Amino acid sequence: MDILFAQIQADLRSNDALRQSNALLQALQQSAAGRDISVIAKTAVEEIVASPASAVSKKLAFDVIRSSRLTADSWDTVCLGIRNDFDFPDPDVTAAAISILAALPSHRLAKLINDCHEDITSCFDSPSDNLRFSITETLGCILARDDLVTLCENNVRLLDRVSNWWNRIANNMLDRADNVSKVAFESIGKLFQEFETKKMSRLAGDKLVDTEHSVAIRSKWVSSMVDLVWDKRSALMSRSLILPVEIFRTTISPLVYAVKAVATRSVEAIKMLSRSLNDHGMTSDSENADKFIGVSDVVSHLAPYLASSLDPSLIFEVALNMLYLADVPGGKPELASASIIAILTLWDRQEYSSGRESIVRAVVTNLHLLNLSMQVSLFNKLLNMVRNLRAESDRMYALACICRTALCVDLFAKESVRRGQKPLAGTHVTSLFEDARIKDDLNSITSKDLFREELVAMLVESCFQLALPLPEQNNSGMESRVIGALAYGTGYGALNWTEPALEVVEVCRPCVKWDCEGRTYAIDCYLKLLVRLCCIYDTRGGVKRVKDGASQDQILNETRLQNLQRELVRDLLEVNTPRISARFLWAISEHIDLQGLDPLLADDPEDPLNIITSIIHNVLFNIDSSASTTNQVQDVQAVLQCAQRLGSRSARAGQLLIRELEEFRSNPSSNSVNKHQCRLILQRIKYVSNHSDDKWAGVSEASGDYPFSHHKLTVQYYDASAMQDRKLAGFVHKAILELWRPNPHELTQLLTKGIDSSLIKVPPSSLTLSGSSDPCFIEGYHLSDPNDGRITLHLKVLNLTEIELNRVDIRVGVTGGLYFMDGSPQALRQLRGLGSQEPMFCSVTVGVSKFELCAFWVQVLYYPFHGSDAQADYEDDYFEEEQVMRQKRSRRPAIGEPAILRCQPYKIPLTELLLPHRISPIEYFRLWPGLPFVVESTGTYIYEGSGIKATAAQQYGESPFLSGLKSLSSKPFFKVCSHVVRTVAGFQPFFPS
Repeated sequence: MDILFAQIQADLRSNDALRQSNALLQALQQSAAGRDISVIAKTAVEEIVASPASAVSKKLAFDVIRSSRLTADSWDTVCLGIRNDFDFPDPDVTAAAISILAALPSHRLAKLINDCHEDITSCFDSPSDNLRFSITETLGCILARDDLVTLCENNVRLLDRVSNWWNRIANNMLDRADNVSKVAFESIGKLFQEFETKKMSRLAGDKLVDTEHSVAIRSKWVSSMVDLVWDKRSALMSRSLILPVEIFRTTISPLVYAVKAVATRSVEAIKMLSRSLNDHGMTSDSENADKFIGVSDVVSHLAPYLASSLDPSLIFEVALNMLYLADVPGGKPELASASIIAILTLWDRQEYSSGRESIVRAVVTNLHLLNLSMQVSLFNKLLNMVRNLRAESDRMYALACICRTALCVDLFAKESVRRGQKPLAGTHVTSLFEDARIKDDLNSITSKDLFREELVAMLVESCFQLALPLPEQNNSGMESRVIGALAYGTGYGALNWTEPALEVVEVCRPCVKWDCEGRTYAIDCYLKLLVRLCCIYDTRGGVKRVKDGASQDQILNETRLQNLQRELVRDLLEVNTPRISARFLWAISEHIDLQGLDPLLADDPEDPLNIITSIIHNVLFNIDSSASTTNQVQDVQAVLQCAQRLGSRSARAGQLLIRELEEFRSNPSSNSVNKHQCRLILQRIKYVSNHSDDKWAGVSEASGDYPFSHHKLTVQYYDASAMQDRKLAGFVHKAILELWRPNPHELTQLLTKGIDSSLIKVPPSSLTLSGSSDPCFIEGYHLSDPNDGRITLHLKVLNLTEIELNRVDIRVGVTGGLYFMDGSPQALRQLRGLGSQEPMFCSVTVGVSKFELCAFWVQVLYYPFHGSDAQADYEDDYFEEEQVMRQKRSRRPAIGEPAILRCQPYKIPLTELLLPHRISPIEYFRLWPGLPFVVESTGTYIYEGSGIKATAAQQYGESPFLSGLKSLSSKPFFKVCSHVVRTVAGFQPFFPS
């Protein structure tokens, strides 16, 4: 290998362009094989970048630089070579030099831009198409980067230059060269997309923290580009028509975004952020007409490509952007159906297989733009499409959209029928299960397909969302159609949402018989909705009558629910696992109408009470089941509670259950706790049977509680089925929140709450790592991203000495579960020109591999004699000889001996490695019985909540219990009370309170 590297370096030192190109290609092959080519990169910098060479050699040399790591001295040589290439007579060489600007470190890029801004600007006017293409492409990549925005905050001249360059890039969309026009369209589209999604570039040097000025700067750039595209829309559309078909696709996004921003007046909001809105007056009729015509022109410009184009990617891009304009004034809502049909045609022809997820997401997100009949006709097709998606998050979001649309259609159709309109076939929510394959999966007991569990869980959770207040809609967008349909269907009756929910529990009834290999989340969701409906309609009191004030719809719904309960009781005999049997009993026993049972069927084995008693017996005396099918302690406790409720409400039930409880109490498998509990329950049942004429206070109203649930934890569990349940619950909750209760857009929050609100993120408090007498002051803070599993450490270095340090090396090591992205054992950041009392910043990003204690270890090496004449300070005759010996020992003859400063470790709290998840107070208390733990605590914390009813309103949101624990930290009680939870999973989280 050394011989090969030596041959490559020899070829690089030759003046033969062909040999140099071949040598660079060999170096790139070695880099692709995973070998370190830093030595070759250094030679390429010295022999090619810093010297005159052909454009091909320059381009290959820059590719070698990108694939290796350079020292600070080599980067200085690269910057010098770029400056020289700006004056090179061959424009192709200049174009190659410009392409490396995006790979320069942030601090070197700023200096190079300031020094060569005139040369950069002149490249836009070059007659060479290649040079104009290179400058447009490179600046389009780097001008929107966070580090450059940060530089513009403190440099007004640089801000003006960058703004001017954005205008030049926008003007290049009309360039005579097709490739230049293409890359200009791409650059403007990328600027719009990053601003809209708030997903800024994560390239080297990005800060991840937006300040007030950075938001204003980005807003200024975006608003100016929107105005420019809007003013020149006719010319841009004409220019795009003469582009090749494969390039036309890049012209669509910036045109559509700018036109929609102007038509919906969102550009005015962007200008408010940039403080550049001068006219706050009302929009005139002529301006409204101009906007209407502009949107119609763009729609007419794109529409022919839906039918005439043969490129699948172009058809998808056109259809998606036409959907984006469907609800804008001036758009054509009827084109939404044409766009969705074009997208579905791509799926049927399997011509766009690489965009399967994009196709499904585009269709389900815009499904509400279609009319009712077309929505209903697409349900079964979409469900089969969603089944074939690989990623769980994509499937869950698509299912959430489909289920919400189905509920909207059901509510809208029912309310239309109440108002005298003709009913439309297939509008019931049960139409989701009309497909033969889905129906077979629903009725199958041992099916291995997880899709049926996902569908039932998502449909039930969507029903719960109907019980909550609808989100506020302050503007007329695509989402307003959904909110309008829901409000239309539920606005005239508080319980109208229970009608589709009742249909859901009827059609999903076979799910209680499923054998899901220990998974219970879908069945838990179903039983929770059943309990909720039974509590609302008060089924334990029988069917209400007209003279009691019940409406005909209420009587019909209660009758359906009573019949469903009796059918479910018969299904109890076919339930596969004791765990589901115990939960099923809990859902039935509290709400079944015992007084309405036929006393003549007391000896009939199909009598509901006899069936319930036999199932209670089976659960109490089940001692052979595995841990995956039962939780013996929890199941017995739940069944005993059911027995108490049943025996207290019915004399016949009390007689049947007394025998079972006496037998279980005397059984050797019953522990002391169960025996004492049985004794107490027997006393209560006997008291009620002896005082049947008295109203006993123990017979309370139905609580409507379903205490069985799952929780998303980052602790590793050993039960595979429970892990799958928590995973599914996490995906379902995330999709529900994203669709039904989305977080407000940051742009909207900034406009409503002000630019100086807490929405502008500020860096967290810094931790000092150096000592009080150290020559360098070091402090740092970290930003964590638990979703991506990354932690970024930001360091501030301040030179406290009176001399300028020409070179300072920051070495960062890690311990615990942290690792560097490139696999290196440590990170090195070289700082140059560190003046006295002048701070410099650097950052290191690492990944998190496992949950354990971890820390950063920072070491600072500064060279006080680097770049200075140290010999002048010494008069010793033997100094020269000692210096030679020292250089031989240290092998650092050019930089001198470093002074090493070892800093304190920067420890990462364990809580930073846990995924954040919001749960209700009730779910928080239910979480702990599922954990094998030991609690050591002193003191008392009393939680005064709103009861234990599992209402949908408490299903999501921050736990008041947790916020209460946090508030105790500011009280004197904090000093004497602590809670420690030690789990068997290998970590010890501390909750000081």
